[in-house]
Order: sequence, then structure tokens, then C-alpha cells
Amino acid sequence: MNQPVTPAKPEIRPDRLALIYSRSDRARKAASELCARIKFVPLAEADALVALGGDGTMLDALHDMLNTGRLMPVFGLNLGTVGFLMNRYHGSGDVVERITAAKPLTVAPLRMEASTQDGKISSFYAVNEVSLLRETRQTAKIEVSVNGKVRIPELAGDGILLSTPVGSTAYNLSANGPILPLDSRMLALTPISPFRPRRWRGAVLPEASTVTFRVREPDKRPVAAVGDMNEVRDVAEVKVAIARELEMTLLFDPGHALDERIVTEQFAT
Repeated sequence: MNQPVTPAKPEIRPDRLALIYSRSDRARKAASELCARIKFVPLAEADALVALGGDGTMLDALHDMLNTGRLMPVFGLNLGTVGFLMNRYHGSGDVVERITAAKPLTVAPLRMEASTQDGKISSFYAVNEVSLLRETRQTAKIEVSVNGKVRIPELAGDGILLSTPVGSTAYNLSANGPILPLDSRMLALTPISPFRPRRWRGAVLPEASTVTFRVREPDKRPVAAVGDMNEVRDVAEVKVAIARELEMTLLFDPGHALDERIVTEQFAT
């Protein structure tokens, strides 16, 4: 049996850490505690980033790096609500040591290219998922193609989403989609409140797949495309594929890595 390959951990110098934090009181207090112990450097000089907050803070950090093209490892400390992408915050005393001992985990975003009804083209990245959602009370009707072949001529429902393994425990799970192991190199294609086809509950696709969504009856049934926090309204066509060349590294405490959390989530009751 092939064993998953553990990615090599990038070199991180203890005196080359940058810091970002959310606006919450807890995160601000923790940032003050860390700054009293660690001399942080600007992002442009850093080997790694420490992120204080919740999953939203982590996603913001990853998107900022994708937008600037400066990708570096991120060690998240949970001072939010769920913190699925974060480590526990025990205080400021051992953060450097924890980063030194951390386990690296690589993730790759989806690239979404959306064409609107008036011909405008927008491109965004999504770490969790790309979702198509109806804009009005009218049911959305969407054609679904995989690698250029139409698989569903007309999906009728609230919408559909394509999720990465990282995002498979977020909106995808709420829509009854499958949880994907992080080393699976698969994508989850999941309908959102489908009406037809009645028996179709989604598909698991190879990571190399390109999925194309075309909106049927767009004037009567407008659809928005959302890639994480970026939204494009009144879309005509959306193409989604993995951007493996933009692989990013998350750092986790040994024994508390995201791959273990995803396995644990499948046995939650």
C-alpha cells in the first residue's frame, strides 16, 4: 500500500516570524502577550506567519498570500470560535518552540473563473470551496460538465459546490457532502438542496478534474458564484480547477494536525 508522503518542512528562522491577528479582544490581548516575548518582523522579511484568531483569520491570511504571490508557512492559534484550521492557544511562552516542532501540511486552492451574463470575466481563488447559489426565490438550473463532458444536463435546486479536502468539513459537510482525507487528492462535488435529479447526491472527483457550470434560464433564474469570501453575481459560466502550483503550507502541533481532525470528524456523533 502506498503511504502518504509527508511534505518537507521549509526552513524557518526563529527571528523571522511575522504576526497578524483578528480584531477581537482576545486576539488583541494575545498579540500583546506575544509581542512582549517575540520580536516579529514585517511580512516581506518573514520565513513564516503566526495568525491569531479563528478560521476566518486563517483564510484571510491565505488569500492575502495568494493575492501577493508571497507564500509562506502559517502557524494559526485559535482565538475564535471553531478554529478547525488552527492550533490551540496555551499562552505566549512556547510559541517559537511549537513552530520549530510543528508538522507541515500542504494545501492547494481552487481557481475559479466566472463569466457573467454581460460578458465580464472574474478570477478568484478558494481554499475551501466554490459554490453556485440561486439569487432569488426561483430554483437554480445548472448544467454540470467534468473535463468537457456534460454529466448533468440540468441540476435543479438551491445550487451546487465543489470543495477541496480542507473545505470538505465546512459548507460541503453541511450540504451532506463527503469528508475527504487531506492526502486523497480528490474534490467533492455536492448539490445544495437538490430537487432534480432526485437520486443524485454528489460525486467525488480526481483532483485533476476541471468542472464547468453553465446557468440555464439565467434571466429568470439568476445565480451567484462564491469562492470563499469572493462573490460574482449573475454568472453565465463558471470553470473551476485546482491550482496545485500555488500549494501552501499550514503548520500544526504534532498530534493535533488537520488530517487527524478530519478523520476524527467522521466519527463525530
